[in-house]
Amino acid sequence: MTPAEKESIHRQIQQELTQLAAQITQLEAKAQPIAPDCSLGRLTRMEAMNEQAVNGKILAEALLRQTRLRNALARVDSDMFGVCIDCDEDIGMARMRIRPESVRCVACASRVR
Repeated sequence: MTPAEKESIHRQIQQELTQLAAQITQLEAKAQPIAPDCSLGRLTRMEAMNEQAVNGKILAEALLRQTRLRNALARVDSDMFGVCIDCDEDIGMARMRIRPESVRCVACASRVR
């Protein structure tokens, strides 16, 4: 991976972290528990609880991605950034642009699943 490509990925990761931080803030508010004394009808309360659970799951996934992006940002200047941890081949730029936190190439990632 060239220094220019690494710089591009570095900027992209920073952008994604900024967007993710805003999304996490919103999700934290939506994932708050529903108060038992909330004056909702039975069905509406159940719907609100289901929505809260869904938002909690999305929040957990966003927090995990944030951690992975921070780790990628810490490694972006290393020689091993963009190199598959399984086969030691370069991870394609197309994949790195979509998922800059990737540590495996497409072929190795499909075998892991």
